[in-house]
Parts: sequence; structure tokens; C-alpha cells
Amino acid sequence: MALGSRLFAGRLADHKGRKRVFLTGLASCTLAGITYLLPWGIPGIYVGRALQGLGEACLYIGAAAWAVEVAGVHRSARALGYLSSGIWGGIAAGPLIGQVLGSFSNAARFQIFAALMAATLLSQVPEDYRPSDHPRRRGWPHRSIIPAGIAIGFVNVHYPVITGFLILYLARSGNAGPAAFSAYAALVLLSRFFLGGLPDRISPRITFYTGLVCMALGLGILTTGPGRVLAIFGAALLGFGFSFPWASVASTVLRRAPSNEHGSTVSVLSAFYDLFVGISSFSAGLLANRFGYAAAFLMAIASVGAAAIAGRFVFTAKQEALPLADAAQLVS
Repeated sequence: MALGSRLFAGRLADHKGRKRVFLTGLASCTLAGITYLLPWGIPGIYVGRALQGLGEACLYIGAAAWAVEVAGVHRSARALGYLSSGIWGGIAAGPLIGQVLGSFSNAARFQIFAALMAATLLSQVPEDYRPSDHPRRRGWPHRSIIPAGIAIGFVNVHYPVITGFLILYLARSGNAGPAAFSAYAALVLLSRFFLGGLPDRISPRITFYTGLVCMALGLGILTTGPGRVLAIFGAALLGFGFSFPWASVASTVLRRAPSNEHGSTVSVLSAFYDLFVGISSFSAGLLANRFGYAAAFLMAIASVGAAAIAGRFVFTAKQEALPLADAAQLVS
């Protein structure tokens, strides 16, 4: 549901404004929480998850496009870095909050409360967005979106490998999995918060490939099934490297896109993320079941190499002509 909703959310953000998409996402999450509380059994869970997917898609697309709009396209990497830090912070806090709440129904009530509080706060924030008078192009937002999406997709292939198999794989290595995963998540959060703006200040090609090198080295260390200290170091190196490719690619593509296509651009890139993560989740499971956990990590390393190849087409693409207002904003 999230995959299909992203394209709709991007178009809505470009036509009706980023705030409306954000509020749509919060409304959908509120309805999802209400659905979880209804006595509908398993069908109700499916309906709630579908609403949750729609809400997540709208929330991210609205927030990302709005953040870039407020910060300016020349600071898009910094804006996306702060946004990603908030998402990772929420992911980190979610399990703890769920454990404190103690039950699924209490978690559903908390989701309703949190969504309504966020909507109340958001309604007080003004949005100065006017759809561009320039006609929109049909099809993909711009030509470099395909290799950019493929690069983003391959970069994230490792994610289901880490979340699904890291702890299991390292169980025989002094049970280093939980500590290694914590190091991975902490480095992603801290690096995106403090260093997320690097692609705005230096060539995004440099940050992209530096991130890939660190990811490959980190995955290579983890593939060997190392001891506790080396496992934590490898996971931390992987998390550090993972902090840069998304902002590097997204900021590059956003600078080439007119402002009335920023929502659609982010939606397509994030749709590639969903697609590749979904496919790689099944692929990693099949490989691990047949050849062992190390095979899933080798698949992740190969995907980093594929991302490097796709990135070549992202950063060598020619700058497309922008509307005059967008060009003036980029120069300023």
C-alpha cells in the first residue's frame, strides 16, 4: 500500500501543497489506529495496515517536499538529513514506547493520540506554497529519476538483511548481534543529523561513493561472522556509510527538477526504496535458507556494487533547463 500510495502522494503534494499531504497522512494514521480498536479480527488488521501504509507514504512525501521547500533546494541534503534523523529517532523510540504501553490496544490509542496532536500542531504552521504556472511534464518527473531510483534501491537492499539476519548470524559470535545493530542504528541517526548537509557543501558524488565504500567494508566485516568488537565496528561503519547515499542522490536530482515536481521526485525515489526492500526481503530469506546467512550478506555487498554503477549515471546526467524562478532560487 505504501508503494502505490507514494506516487499519488507526490502528485497531490505538487498540485495541492505539502501541508495538505502531511495532514492526509496524519488522518490516515488516525483512522488506522481507530480500525485496530474495532472488533473486526484479522480483516480489521489488514484494513488498518493498508491505512497505515497510505499514511506513512503521505507523511514522508509531504514532510520531505516541505522541508526542501523551506530550506531551499541548495540545502536539500541538510533538510533531508534532519528529516531522516527524526524518522530513525521515532523507529528507535517505538519499541520502547510499545513495551511501556503493554498491549496492542494501548499502542493503537497512543497512535490516535499522537496523530491528532501532530495534526493540531501542524494546523498552526503556515505554508507558503503556490503551484507553479509552468505546465507539468507527463510521465517521470525528469530523465535522471530512473538511475537515481535504481541507485537508491540497491543501496537499501542491505536493510532487510541487517534487520532480519544480523542478530541471528552473530548469535554464535558472542551474541554480538544486539550491540552491533544498536551501533548501526546509532551511527545512522547521528551521522544524518550532524553530517547530513555534507552533500550541500562538497560534491555529492564524493559523499555518495564514500558512503558506498564504507558500506561495502562494513558488510564485508560482518560477512565473516566476526567477534564482538569487530562486529560492532563493522556495523557502525555500515551505518555511517549508509547515512550519505540517499541525501547525495536526492539532493542531486532535486536540484535538476523544477519546484513544482519536488513532491513527485521524492515520491518516485522512495517508491524505488519500497520496491527494492520488498524484493530483497524475499531474496535474502531464500538465500539464507538455502546457503546460510552469509549468502544474504554477500547479496548486500553485490547490491552496493550495483548502486555504484547506477550512481555513475546519476552524477553524469546533464542539467535540465529549469523555469526562471527555480533557476534564480538555485543561484541565490
